[in-house]
Amino acid sequence: MKDNMINIDLWRLIAAYSFIVLLLFIVKRRGIRREWKILFATARMTVQLVLVGYLLTYIFERPNPFISILIVLIMETFAVINIFRQVGEKLSSKLKLSIAVSMLAGSIASLLFFNFIVVHFEPWYEPRYFIPIAGMIIGNSMTGLTLGVKNMTEGMKKQKHVVEGALMLGAKPEEASRTIVNSAFDSAILPTLNNMLGMGIVFLPGMMTGQILAGASPLVAIEYQIVVLLSITGSTALCVLLFIRLGTKLFFNKWAQLVIDQE
Repeated sequence: MKDNMINIDLWRLIAAYSFIVLLLFIVKRRGIRREWKILFATARMTVQLVLVGYLLTYIFERPNPFISILIVLIMETFAVINIFRQVGEKLSSKLKLSIAVSMLAGSIASLLFFNFIVVHFEPWYEPRYFIPIAGMIIGNSMTGLTLGVKNMTEGMKKQKHVVEGALMLGAKPEEASRTIVNSAFDSAILPTLNNMLGMGIVFLPGMMTGQILAGASPLVAIEYQIVVLLSITGSTALCVLLFIRLGTKLFFNKWAQLVIDQE
């Protein structure tokens, strides 16, 4: 790999914030009250990325399996917490546990398969590979699982009478909720599928662009992007499937009655 990355001078980096100034001008002109949120988001993004940059520099120079695992577990924890916040519903402790288990098991299984079977880099905890790949898999799985959980909880509430009607006609809980469950699964994987459809023609993905800018061959970058996207797709599907298996039954009591109020 050629070390021909172009360093961005400080004044050029500052110049990039002109896009934020433009955005502030637009929302101010149109009377959209988003100025403080835009400023806060920009400041927070900058601080977070600078801190992460220094942290990753330290970790990359001192590879350690325990640190790599700890970073991934922190990612998983924040992903689960974010799902709870984004769903916007009162969730029972059992449903929260099913979400956490699904997120952890699905994404970790996909990450290990990617590390040991697909790429097989050594050592397996090499942070330059392990952490960025984990971030992409966990982040996209979080988005998919959030959509799946949100659509399922809303579907159970909005289609309560349909589900109860099916139960009264003798259908089992799995049969009565099949349409809602399938819709939730479909909504969870749809963003990833849309990315796959547009990738390479509509846009170049971030990982591939980063590798090309770093001097890697476009063909090598394509190989990595393909396997990463396939891993993301598999992880998202696995996380949502696990949640469906674990969580669907929690919407029903032992008498096969629909339970809407989670708390």
